[in-house]
Amino acid sequence: MPRTAESFVLDTSALLCLKENEAGASEVEAILREHGKKENVFISFMSVMELAYILEQEQGETAAHQGILQLKQLPVRIVESDEPLGLAAARIKAGHKLSVADAWIAATAERLGATLVHKDPEFEPLAKLIHLKTLPWKAGRSST
Repeated sequence: MPRTAESFVLDTSALLCLKENEAGASEVEAILREHGKKENVFISFMSVMELAYILEQEQGETAAHQGILQLKQLPVRIVESDEPLGLAAARIKAGHKLSVADAWIAATAERLGATLVHKDPEFEPLAKLIHLKTLPWKAGRSST
C-alpha cells in the first residue's frame, strides 16, 4: 500500500544512532521533526524488541526500560505484524542474506512505500527493492 506523502521507516540502527547521538543523529532528528507530526515516520514492531534487547545486553534492564519509554515519546507509529507482512518478510528473507528482524523491517518499508533509514550494511542489497537512506556507518555494532 504505497503512501502518497513521503514516509520513513526507522531501522533499529537509526533509533540507536539517535539515542546515542552518533554521526547521523541530526538526520534522524530532522526526519522526526519534519515528518513525525504528519504521522509519516514508522518503526517495525521488531525494532521495539531489538532496541530493548540491545540496550539490555549493553547497559542492563533498567536502560532497556528507559529506552522503550523514550521511544514511546517519539512521533513514530509502530507497525505491528500481520500475515501479509510476514509473508513479505519471508519473501525478502528467502531472496537476500539478512537477519529475520531486518527482513521484517524491510518488509515494513516496502509495504508503506517508505524510505528505510538505517546504518546497517545488510540492507544495501535491497536498494532495488526499497528506497534507502544510509546514515554514517558505525564500526563494531550490528543491530541484529
